[in-house]
Amino acid sequence: MIQLFKNINYDWLGRRRVFLIVSVLLLLAGLGSAMVRQFVPGGTEAFNLGVDFKPGTVVTIKFPQPPTVDAVREALGREGLNEAVIQPVVGKGDEVIVKIPRTATTDANTSPDGQSQVDPSRAALGKAVAAFPGATIIKTDAVDPVAGRQLRTQAITVTLLALIGVLLYIAFRFEWTYGAAAVITVFHDVLVTLGFFSIFQWEVDLTVVAALLTLVGFSVNDTIVTFDRVRENLRLRRRDTLYNITNEAINQTFSRTIITGGLVFLSVLAMVLFGGEVLRGFSLALFIGIITGTYSTIAIASPIMVWWQQRLDAGRINAPSTKGGTPAGSAARASKAKAAAL
Repeated sequence: MIQLFKNINYDWLGRRRVFLIVSVLLLLAGLGSAMVRQFVPGGTEAFNLGVDFKPGTVVTIKFPQPPTVDAVREALGREGLNEAVIQPVVGKGDEVIVKIPRTATTDANTSPDGQSQVDPSRAALGKAVAAFPGATIIKTDAVDPVAGRQLRTQAITVTLLALIGVLLYIAFRFEWTYGAAAVITVFHDVLVTLGFFSIFQWEVDLTVVAALLTLVGFSVNDTIVTFDRVRENLRLRRRDTLYNITNEAINQTFSRTIITGGLVFLSVLAMVLFGGEVLRGFSLALFIGIITGTYSTIAIASPIMVWWQQRLDAGRINAPSTKGGTPAGSAARASKAKAAAL
């Protein structure tokens, strides 16, 4: 196995307070951005939601010759449709899907009964399509506010179900404290990533949700590798403290963590630089998430697990036993764990 770092002996858990401060500052920055944008008068929404999550129009255009995305975007920009999302149809190079979010101007031209009187977005789209001789609109779908809210609810539900599945799996394979630490870590990674999207107002669409679910799997996979090494070391060194064993497990898996995260990071970096507008949200979410996920495996998951397990072991020692005593092995481990915590 290739190792970039050999014979590492660094006290990662000894720097847990520094790591915690960094994470808290990142989370507070994202939360502050979302609250300011959402609740301050004159502010915008907490997140720049794409047309997938808010009302708008989805149009499929057929061209006589396959167009370039830049040419279509330029034609739409000339008509004021700068927020339109352009997606080429896979397998049909002469067709393009254009998603146009509903704007305040469009809403102002909507009658009280919900019927559109004049839709400037569609009129502008017609002019943009006319710039391509022979191009025709073959399909038009309207996305109403209810559908947008349903998609947002489904996206949140899917993410929460994934986290619950992670908790149950790790609790079954290890202990529930390990599972809880992994889930808290994944929450940390997702919230930090969303915080960057709020601060920089990057667009959040369904591809971003897909990226967050991918991030959940990546972060948990890295965390499980470290936890598995902790479990192995506990069997081999029963008299050592959980603090020392976890530190050694992090050092032993550090090279693997950096190689795995680094290779994925290079792939995602290429997507950010050359993926274009269609993959922009997906690649940015993975870009932030890979960095955060690699960091949290070392700085968040293991310290939380050790802290929680030490408190549980100390509680077992202090709790009265119905049989008049505590097993010697558990007592020794809890005593050492408590001493390490102090």
